[in-house]
Amino acid sequence: MPRVYTNRRAQHEYELLDRFEAGIVLTGSEVKSVRAGGVDFRDAFARLQGGNIELEGLYIPTYTQATYNNHEPRRTRRLLLHREEIGKLRRGLEQKGLTLVPTRLYQKGRVFKVEVALARGKKLHDKRRAEADKTMRRELREL
Repeated sequence: MPRVYTNRRAQHEYELLDRFEAGIVLTGSEVKSVRAGGVDFRDAFARLQGGNIELEGLYIPTYTQATYNNHEPRRTRRLLLHREEIGKLRRGLEQKGLTLVPTRLYQKGRVFKVEVALARGKKLHDKRRAEADKTMRRELREL
């Protein structure tokens, strides 16, 4: 059963506007480590750099059985998107207040995919309103 790693913090911190599915370039030890578990999105973000989208801060632990050519846990990884999708992301990032946040990492067939979302940061009052709505829906569901 393939694992799906989600960035639950992104739902709380950001208003997710538009989602994109991207491939991710991983080394062999990273693939084995992702399958073993322990991926952390805590400081992860994506940026547009030189016409490519790069994912930074995603923590993939080192693989214990790997030899001398093990990977750095928080290295920059390239995301694979179509040129049109990169253009949409570029136009979205040019708007004030929008950022690119990774939301999920999962396996699709033999390859790993990352879902990135154009997002706008939530203010404190927006977070409180979302929390109040969530508790109200929960109480209505219980009745």
